[in-house]
Amino acid sequence: MGPNVKIDALNWKILNRLQENARESFANIGRYIGLTAPAVGERVKKMEDAGILLSYNAVVSHAHTGHQLKAIITLRAFMGKLKPFLVLVPTFDEVINCYRITGNENIVMEVVLKDQFHLERFIDKLIQYGETKTSIVLSHVVANAPIRSEPY
Repeated sequence: MGPNVKIDALNWKILNRLQENARESFANIGRYIGLTAPAVGERVKKMEDAGILLSYNAVVSHAHTGHQLKAIITLRAFMGKLKPFLVLVPTFDEVINCYRITGNENIVMEVVLKDQFHLERFIDKLIQYGETKTSIVLSHVVANAPIRSEPY
C-alpha cells in the first residue's frame, strides 16, 4: 500500500474497529469481519507502513487530572513572530493540540489549564507573539469522531 492507496472494505472495517477501541485484539476484529487474527495483523501492519494508521493513543480526562479549564486559543501572529512561535509551541505543556490555519488568525490551540490564574499566566506568555482570543470549552459535542469510508 502506498500513501494514495484505495482502502478496501475490509481495511475500513478494521479501521472502524480500531478507532472505536485501539486496544481491541486482532482476534476479536477478525471474528467481527471474517478474517484470521494473523490476516488482520498483516493488514494493520501494511496500513501502519503506508502511514494510514499513525498512532494509538489513550484519551485522558483533563478534569480528573486537575485541569479544571479547557480552552481554545487563537493567535494572530505579529510580523516576524510566527516562525519563532512555531518552534516554541511544542514546548508548552498546556497545549494538547495546535493547528496552523488559514484566515485572520494563524494558530488555533486546544489547551488544558489548572484554573483561571494558570490561563492568565499562559496568555501572558503568548501575547509577545501575537494577538490572542480565548474561548473556554464548556463541553464536548463531538470528540475524537472516527473517520469513516462513507462519502460526505
